[in-house]
Amino acid sequence: MRALWPDRPGRHLCHETIYRALYQGAKGVLSRTLTKKLRTGRPLRKQRRKADQRAPRFAVPATLIDERPSVVELRERAGDWEGDLITGRRNRTAIATLVDRRTRFVRLVALPDGHGADQVHVRLTEALRDVPDTARMTLTWDQGAEMACHDRLAPLFRDGVFVAHRGSPWQRGTNENTNGLLRQYLPKGSDLSIHTADDLRAIEARLNNRPRKTLGWRTPAELFAGALTA
Repeated sequence: MRALWPDRPGRHLCHETIYRALYQGAKGVLSRTLTKKLRTGRPLRKQRRKADQRAPRFAVPATLIDERPSVVELRERAGDWEGDLITGRRNRTAIATLVDRRTRFVRLVALPDGHGADQVHVRLTEALRDVPDTARMTLTWDQGAEMACHDRLAPLFRDGVFVAHRGSPWQRGTNENTNGLLRQYLPKGSDLSIHTADDLRAIEARLNNRPRKTLGWRTPAELFAGALTA
């Protein structure tokens, strides 16, 4: 419509207008018959708070992504990680995901004791013990409450820990895309606590040994191993 009538804004339509029209009936709730046909499957459309209206979650101020070394954007080295949580039914269970920006190498971290800041700090520390120092350059996360111990994780990375701006998931695009792939094995609304450590290693193996077009049809495992020996 924008292409057909570029000079007639009254005939333009944005996605928000479509969503509002869909959810307008029945007091903002769609029937399950209709929601099953939506990609997200959500029965409700919730209004999100603006980023500047959200309360700060960290006692120790975090370092924003703006201060991250510029070399990270180039994807020329291994060890620049992006992380996040994949949550299960009603956010009661979670698994931490780590992905290397250059090689797309994935690490999955079980959180059997919960996904509060202290638990995430302990489990990430354990998971990173077998990662060489040369492959621990930076970590970039969002501003979720689980990262409140970011200052205690920072010493594990040569250049430190950084957080994306609020409401800006595209600033951790590699991790967001990887989490989308992981949902094939860790579905939304499921109980993630049922997955054992062996289960997570098997899922890692599937993704890390899958040839990727963006890597010239090489695998993340191949590239990551090569980066460690370079």
